[in-house]
Amino acid sequence: MIKIAIDAMGGDFAPEQQVKGCILAIKNIADIELTLYGDETEIRKYLTDDTRINIVQSDGVIDMGEKDPIAAIRNNRKSSMALALSSVRSKENSAIVSSGATQALIAGAHILVGRLKQMKRTAIAPLIPTINGSNTILLDAGGNLEIKPEYMVQQAHFAQVYSKEVLGVKNPRLGLLNIGTEPGKGRQLDKDVFNLFTDNEKINFIGNVESKEILDPPCDILISDGFTANMVMKTIAGTAKGMGKMLKSELKQGFFGKLGMLLSARNLKRFKQKLNPEEIGGAMIYGLKGVVVKAQGSSTDIGFYNAIKTAATIVRQDVLEKVKNILESDVL
Repeated sequence: MIKIAIDAMGGDFAPEQQVKGCILAIKNIADIELTLYGDETEIRKYLTDDTRINIVQSDGVIDMGEKDPIAAIRNNRKSSMALALSSVRSKENSAIVSSGATQALIAGAHILVGRLKQMKRTAIAPLIPTINGSNTILLDAGGNLEIKPEYMVQQAHFAQVYSKEVLGVKNPRLGLLNIGTEPGKGRQLDKDVFNLFTDNEKINFIGNVESKEILDPPCDILISDGFTANMVMKTIAGTAKGMGKMLKSELKQGFFGKLGMLLSARNLKRFKQKLNPEEIGGAMIYGLKGVVVKAQGSSTDIGFYNAIKTAATIVRQDVLEKVKNILESDVL
């Protein structure tokens, strides 16, 4: 049985959506057991089925707008997030899923779970939908605003294992986000990383990729520093939301527009689902000793359920052990 810790109080709509997401997960995933950390009274308001669900009372919540995440974790060891993270360090649970504040979760994971000695920097790695229905790993989406080239090589190895074991890609292709496709483009960081990727036989590197190809990329993994990748991720989300509003506005204009909207309602629904990050699940934080999955702060029950499903798959496929084996090889 895969045991997963749940930060039931973290997120914009906690604990209602987290609890409902857990119930969905229990119904659809046979080999998991969930432990919810939070205010038991609040949790039980929404818990209609406690099959394979445990509750551990916590004291306090890490605020979504916390400005000093390290101090918040150190000063609130009995909070739902801190207790859930600690349970992974102690091996009570094999993974944690949280919709809580991102920087607090990263800081807490470093303090309470610990970083793999083979990984010098962690990374947030969300999945980006593509036009052909698959997903592309994007990293680092905000964990490190500045980073050394050799650390990005370690992150690339982690991403390749994740792509193989969790997404089922046989030979994942890696692309470097850059301002041009030609070798020699970009900042010194990009040039140095390009050379390291090119020289590494264990990385299936296809070269530079421009951001205009983000939804139809020639690769399975897109990598950059945390500042760049985070900007790209938020641009995609904002553009998708804006385009959706523009399309809806245009279709409401005139009789034929409204008729077209009616006739294409099913297609528009599928289009919306493709761009909905909740359909993908949470983002794993790479480089930790335990499995930590970050669900969106605004997750509904579906989004949180998908994050739990992602966490279970990572544990089931023993991703961390496979990553450690690669990083310990003499190639690095």
